[in-house]
Amino acid sequence: MLIIINITAMLLSVCLPKMAILYLNTKQKQRNQLNNRNQLFCDQKIILTDCDGAVLNWEYSFDIYLQQHGFKKVVGGEFKYDIGKRYGIPYEHGIRLIKQFNESAAIGFLPALRDSVEYVTKLHNKHGYKFHVITSLSADKNAQELRKMNLQKVFGEGIFEKFIFLDTGESKDRVLLQYRDKDYWWIEDRIDNAEAGYTVGLRSILMEHGHNMDYDHEHIPRVKNWQEIYTIITGERD
Repeated sequence: MLIIINITAMLLSVCLPKMAILYLNTKQKQRNQLNNRNQLFCDQKIILTDCDGAVLNWEYSFDIYLQQHGFKKVVGGEFKYDIGKRYGIPYEHGIRLIKQFNESAAIGFLPALRDSVEYVTKLHNKHGYKFHVITSLSADKNAQELRKMNLQKVFGEGIFEKFIFLDTGESKDRVLLQYRDKDYWWIEDRIDNAEAGYTVGLRSILMEHGHNMDYDHEHIPRVKNWQEIYTIITGERD
């Protein structure tokens, strides 16, 4: 009997640690799988967006700025994307004025575009989306900080998770490649940027303005406001 007890004790001393290790490894594997699923869920809850003409009303503030400097929009100018044609000035002069405005104090006080505050906030609070801003604002660090402050003041903190700044008017093709095949939503008002996003596997949505209102693309819906975007993304009608 004593021999049997000793043998049993020996077996337990060998098997129990192995069973414990196996149990712990199994639990860790389950936790890792859950974390991976949670991370995948979080990764899918990202919306990429332009800033000017998508969430902030750049055109309105820029027009006021130019009026204060003696410039007036030509008849039908609201249908022109080219600032030179919009204000009847040389192209190069228009580019300089954009850069001047984007690096002025005024860039920190742009109002929200249409109903963007209501539905961007709702997408974040109700559905858990976070936003990555891709903006060809300026390479100037002060201008970039003013943009962050502007967005956080208008929309609140925590909604815009990431800011990607490019120089004034710089192409977004290189940045969009970083999101290739992510299947994220991509909100833009500029046609070439919306198409560039679609080309790399993003779900582009074009915010309608005078300069793009005749655009038609089978896979890039054109919308008038964020309520329409909200419906497209969530399937809910508000």
